Amino acid sequence: MGADARADEGRSGVTRSAPSGHGRPSCYLPAVPVVKLILEYDGTRYVGWQVQPNGPSIQAEVERALGTLHHAPRRVVAAGRTDAGVHALGQVASFPEAAPLPLSAYVKGMNALLPADVAVRAASVEPDGFDARRSARGKRYRYRIVNGPTRAPLSRLQSWQVFRPLDAAAMAAAAAPLLGRHDFAAFQAADCEAAHAVREVRRLQLVSAGGELAVVVEATAFVKHMVRNIVGTLVEVGLGQREAASIPALLEGRDRTRAGRTAPPQGLCLEEVFYPPLQ
Repeated sequence: MGADARADEGRSGVTRSAPSGHGRPSCYLPAVPVVKLILEYDGTRYVGWQVQPNGPSIQAEVERALGTLHHAPRRVVAAGRTDAGVHALGQVASFPEAAPLPLSAYVKGMNALLPADVAVRAASVEPDGFDARRSARGKRYRYRIVNGPTRAPLSRLQSWQVFRPLDAAAMAAAAAPLLGRHDFAAFQAADCEAAHAVREVRRLQLVSAGGELAVVVEATAFVKHMVRNIVGTLVEVGLGQREAASIPALLEGRDRTRAGRTAPPQGLCLEEVFYPPLQ
């Protein structure tokens, strides 16, 4: 179990004593189950997942609801720290809990306490050692682009509205070299704290229907702004501002200043987090 989880147990007042006999050292800690929450939220009015001093966060809302349910503070870990304005359909959060409440309390009970733009979709109890972030083996994001000549008011908070026609075929050709394991430094935010930018993209697909274009990206992990920077670059290709054949050299150069703009946050949604099957 990670250090964050152990610290959470200490804050929650859980006591884990060593059993007598069996030759085990006195520091032995019995298993403590972990509550896993699947969350959906509209990130429009939030500063992002993580608690920050400059505005409301998803994490703060979730921890506030959990604290009310348990009558004591609870700290949660999320699979990913979505940025300000970014949405989620399948964000995962977890926290150790020695005496979990009935699962209905984490769904119906929390949803009665959370604001209307945040909801718990499902809850489960996982084995000791599960961690929403460290146990994840991949994530899938979807970036939604509305491509039409006029504004789409009902979609403005859930998409990037691009008014000039996009060449989806050229964008798909540009996306192909990004599949596989690469150094994605060219698509990494300047303030990213990751030790390196080597990631494996398992799926990169463009889905076009009804005046909308979705960019679906699944990878083992992501560096900061990776999806939004990929989308911004592909849109430049779609607008004829960049050649599709230029992407391999862009990857090889590992220079963020040569890639496209960072696509706006409201088009991005964390759809699903993947975990290994239980043994």
